[in-house]
Amino acid sequence: MANYKVDFTSKDSSPSRDLSVTNLSIGHGQKVALDDLYEDGTVDQVYQAKARILNNSIQEIGMGKYQIYLFCCAGFGWFADSVWPLITGLILTPVINEFKFDGPFLSLAANIGLFVGAVIWSFGCDIWGRRWSFNLTLLIAGVFGLAAGGSQNFVTLASLIATLGVGVGGNLPVDSAVFLDLVPGTHQYLLTVMSVWWCLGQLVVSLLAWPLIANFSCASSTNCTRSENMGWRYLLFILGALTLLLWGIRFFVFKLFESPRFLVGIGKDAEAVEVIRMLAEYNSKTSNLTVDQLVNAGGMNPEKARVAQNERRVLSASSSLGWDHVKALFKTRKLAFSTSLLIFLWGKPFRWLIIRVSSLCTGIIGLASTLYNSFLPFLLESRGNAYGDGSLYITYRNTFILSVIGVPGAFLAGWAVELPYIGRKGTLAISSGLTGAFLFATTTARSSNALLGWNCGYTFFSNIMYGVLYAISPEVFPAKDRGTGNGLVFSATRVFSILAPIIALYANLETATPVYISGALIIFAGFLALLLPYEPRGKASI
Repeated sequence: MANYKVDFTSKDSSPSRDLSVTNLSIGHGQKVALDDLYEDGTVDQVYQAKARILNNSIQEIGMGKYQIYLFCCAGFGWFADSVWPLITGLILTPVINEFKFDGPFLSLAANIGLFVGAVIWSFGCDIWGRRWSFNLTLLIAGVFGLAAGGSQNFVTLASLIATLGVGVGGNLPVDSAVFLDLVPGTHQYLLTVMSVWWCLGQLVVSLLAWPLIANFSCASSTNCTRSENMGWRYLLFILGALTLLLWGIRFFVFKLFESPRFLVGIGKDAEAVEVIRMLAEYNSKTSNLTVDQLVNAGGMNPEKARVAQNERRVLSASSSLGWDHVKALFKTRKLAFSTSLLIFLWGKPFRWLIIRVSSLCTGIIGLASTLYNSFLPFLLESRGNAYGDGSLYITYRNTFILSVIGVPGAFLAGWAVELPYIGRKGTLAISSGLTGAFLFATTTARSSNALLGWNCGYTFFSNIMYGVLYAISPEVFPAKDRGTGNGLVFSATRVFSILAPIIALYANLETATPVYISGALIIFAGFLALLLPYEPRGKASI
């Protein structure tokens, strides 16, 4: 394949329109491959040429303090996505004792909010940009999380939980796009490591819930009053305040630069160059990227391009509320197959649902994990009661132990995805298979400690699985359509998250059937992962 090089020191230089391999020299003459995933014609070639130039610029600037701060601030989104969906399971027993309702309805309310948030913020960040979505999601979650702690009845609690879910639901789709847009291609694997924030969220909420709910909750539903049942309220107050603190750091301390690839995607080349300049300055580097280089890459006369940019609307035609971004993800057979398979991994059509609800999709991995994770607190408590140690203290102690186990899985995932011959697809397939195997093994437990041991294995490998899945999905979508792609896959799994509590209302939770279904589906998803046509290892996202 032919090479093209960009001279960043000359304002008049123009890159070749040969869109193939790009090599960049960094430090001591080392060459770093910056090929992207797409062959000619897969994505818009003007955008592809400009995106490669931007990739080169970001790679020349290198991994610096801005990206480190971004890793932390974007990680707050993973943290929130872990904390708030988990909270409905953790507070379920004391809330039921006080408000007297069917438990799955609380999960249903939360997941409806998460679905709405996934749709609004992920599709929206391709329309109005990343910064608004990035800065508002945590604010919504924190405000309504605090308010939920003061709920006087179930309807109020469910409504506030659903509203905070609207904020939480947009965190992962938006924050993964934000991180990929501003990190050098050689460090994209850090998106997989980002799942450590998800594990830390589980760890923090479990550590808080353990003493609060165990010590400040009614023993039963008999005469359970607010004053005797404050533990879950204390938990919501603390988590709401913590979420607002994280939002404050994002908004007041850290300044998010708009995605330069989003900007060139809507024709704002000058603004994209300015972002690259600010990024370089923040990292104590310099960049000689010019507007003319981007304009020339697009094959347009520089003067006409400046006039066009001055006349461009806030919401450009390419970012209209139409199907343009969706169509772009199905432009070629290979890209269409990749997008469809990712949606299928996150979402699987069930015939009995299609008969009743036109072409509704539910998540394979979302189905499996929601089935199992929704039932996990019940499983720990009910099996614990059968084994003679099902107290709230033991249940939340075990939840805390499982949270600790997940942390090293995030770092192992970041290492594994860069291994030759394994990469993202291999790591996803292996971790999915092992996750399913440990799920099956939990049904053999005959003691509380045995159940905890098998669940430790499940938690460890499922965190690897999710870390890779949350990374590979945005990596294979072009930046200008990445929010939309994230919206498609996250919406698929959120759909089943809505259906899972409905199933729970009618399912017999005393059996191991949900566990068997979950294990089989996760193993099946592992095999499907091997069919993905794109392997992001060693490639630069555009």
